Amino acid sequence: MIDFKKHIAQKINNATQIDEDVTKYIEIPPDSSMGDYAFPCFSLAKVMRKAPPVIAGELKEKIESDDIVTKIEVKGGYLNFYINKELLSKEVLNETIKNNEYGKSNIGNGKTILIDYSAPNIAKPFHIGHLRTTLIGNCLYKVYKYLGYNTVGINHLGDYGTQFGKMIEGYKLWGNEYDLEVDPINKMMDMYVRINNLCKEDEKVLEQARENFRLLEAGDPYCVDLWNKFKDLSLKEFYKIYDILDVDFDSLNGEAFYADKTDEVVEILDKRGVLTESEGATIVDLEDVGISTPCIIKKANGSTIYATRDLAAILYRARTYDFDKCLYVVAYEQNLHFKQIFEVAKYLVDEKYAKGLIHVSYGMVALPTGKMSTRLGNVVKIEDLINETIGKAKEIISEKNPDLENKDEVAKKVGLAAIIFNTLSTTANKDQIFDWNTALNFQGETGPYIQYTYVRTKSVLDKIDELPKPKDIDFSVLSDIHSENVLKLIYNFEDVLVQVTEKNEPAILARYLIDLAKAYSGFYNENKIIGEEKKVQDARILLTYCVNKVLETGAGLMGIKMPEKM
Repeated sequence: MIDFKKHIAQKINNATQIDEDVTKYIEIPPDSSMGDYAFPCFSLAKVMRKAPPVIAGELKEKIESDDIVTKIEVKGGYLNFYINKELLSKEVLNETIKNNEYGKSNIGNGKTILIDYSAPNIAKPFHIGHLRTTLIGNCLYKVYKYLGYNTVGINHLGDYGTQFGKMIEGYKLWGNEYDLEVDPINKMMDMYVRINNLCKEDEKVLEQARENFRLLEAGDPYCVDLWNKFKDLSLKEFYKIYDILDVDFDSLNGEAFYADKTDEVVEILDKRGVLTESEGATIVDLEDVGISTPCIIKKANGSTIYATRDLAAILYRARTYDFDKCLYVVAYEQNLHFKQIFEVAKYLVDEKYAKGLIHVSYGMVALPTGKMSTRLGNVVKIEDLINETIGKAKEIISEKNPDLENKDEVAKKVGLAAIIFNTLSTTANKDQIFDWNTALNFQGETGPYIQYTYVRTKSVLDKIDELPKPKDIDFSVLSDIHSENVLKLIYNFEDVLVQVTEKNEPAILARYLIDLAKAYSGFYNENKIIGEEKKVQDARILLTYCVNKVLETGAGLMGIKMPEKM
């Protein structure tokens, strides 16, 4: 398919004789009346030592239109380009029809991306605080893979630490009160809340919990067996959720996997001469890089902390995967932690790996009544959220289409779409207040709206016997503004996916799908499709087919499945 941006960039480079790829500066104007592409001449102002409007005027005189670029205009400091609309429709329709995986690319070939996401804590409920990391990570995993990267999904389980010393102590005290084979997560959570409260009241209990963790690290059979029991029961429950959300991982190596690999981290740091002692603890001082809080490597009692295990994980991943980027999809509350370990990692691994460490931070999820805390038992479990949303979706579907077959299956897809899209459509670094009314809003910019638009395209396509062939299409038919809007969006699909990976931001894809759904609705409302003269009908049917494919593909990359009817 013709790369319009590169074509325009080449024209600009030829006119300026500047040895720089200007493709990255070319924008898509918010209003199509301002052109299909715009080049801001501000980017050349320093080099050419002229005002941007002057540069734009001079470039216009030097750049000629052709079969691809039909018109060039100057608007202030911008040079606006209009492309051949018939060529656009021909390129888009031909490429979408012949390519079963439209927008798929090999730009990531030869590059390995690790994505560390979800990472729930063992023996605690899978609550909506885990929703964003799970869904953001899953979307990034799918998009990177679609663009040809060797992508590795890692669930770095929270399966180690002092909290397990507490859990072991709680089981010693009250284990005979709990049948963990039935509803294990809720019972383990109740036990954790109880023991955590007791630790606050009684220092001796807290000290025994710390001793339990030390014994666990040392391989004490009782503590290890009990820990394995907590882990196995938890994973069984977690995978019920992962299966529903269509989330999977290539590795389940959590903190415990790295427990026996921390000694090497300490040895390397010691050899590099960066370890010092502070109040009995072993630390790396980071003042010289502007981080006032030191990175603790070992506590005063000699035990490691999760930072040490994260560093061991970086060392292991560099050796095992030879990664280009390692993304950590973790809430912004851990910003300091990742700044610390990324700095310390420079002493452990080659510069290539240290530069590839990226914290994809996201905002916290809170209830309208305030922040959640597993210590207080104040959580909304994802399982409850899913079941409630699917139930609400079924009520709405039953009201709108009482004769619909497979209501349960459709309600599941619609309910999950509402949750997934609601989660991913918010820019990652913003906090979210989880509000039932927002999550269950089936009107406007939501997952169900995208599904509804897809179903609308499906109903059009179901009315024809055979899909028209591109070679028989009169592409000039698709010259109205509504067709153009749809065509330009479809053309930009791969570019949108690239932007998702460049910024590690699924909200870009969510926004795109809403824009495409809205554009098709405008096209559908303004253009008769079935019953028009054949050449018009065929062109509009083919455009509808392309929208159908891109909506399904884009939604699938977010983890949303499309119903055939609603």
